[in-house]
Amino acid sequence: MSQINHLNKAFESRVRLGIMSILMVNDWMDYKDIKEELDLTDGNLASHINGLEKLEYICVRKRFVGKKTNTSYQITPLGKQEFKQHINALEKLINKI
Repeated sequence: MSQINHLNKAFESRVRLGIMSILMVNDWMDYKDIKEELDLTDGNLASHINGLEKLEYICVRKRFVGKKTNTSYQITPLGKQEFKQHINALEKLINKI
């Protein structure tokens, strides 16, 4: 079976690759920090976050910091596993070229 078949369609978008990459190396990451790091609009980030959350690849934490709401995200164990498999398949595909 070709390595391309091992790629996860959920990570085909550069935005989702960026979100998952950030969350792989940060325990919790605030919405505004992800938005700034990836230079995204609210709508673009929200749609990709929702998709990853539905797949249970990330989880959300909403809380108050002072009087302001704070939304942050963390990668789930499933998300970590799936993303590692995706990156491994990419590396194998690249190394074949």
